[in-house]
Amino acid sequence: MAEAKQRLHQPVFRATVIRAYGMRCAVCALGHGELLDAAHIVPDSHEAGIASVRNGLALCKIHHAAFDTHILGITPDLVVEIRQDLLAEIDGSMLQHGLKERHGEMLMVPPGLRNEQPDRKLLEMTYQRFLSAG
Repeated sequence: MAEAKQRLHQPVFRATVIRAYGMRCAVCALGHGELLDAAHIVPDSHEAGIASVRNGLALCKIHHAAFDTHILGITPDLVVEIRQDLLAEIDGSMLQHGLKERHGEMLMVPPGLRNEQPDRKLLEMTYQRFLSAG
């Protein structure tokens, strides 16, 4: 029942988050809506994982996957970090330009409205998981 209830909220969550970020990826500013996801900062399966814009990030597919697998972390101060082992890795241009070059940079597209900014406590929870995964 909880799964069905959560999924009913997803279209509204997605629309609200994507709009808050101006139809752009927060990490790289990619502006193609079909390549954007509304990522939960804290998963909706967690008790703190509410379907709210404050628990969401507009991310392109690559940054969403990197965020969910703890390759990419976002500090409570909205700074992007890439896992240390990937920073040392030599691979193709996607790793270099899509991930490594974002390390230490602020989010490119934060929401303009204060009440739509990511919740710092939720970011801290996820950032701690990112640190422990590395």
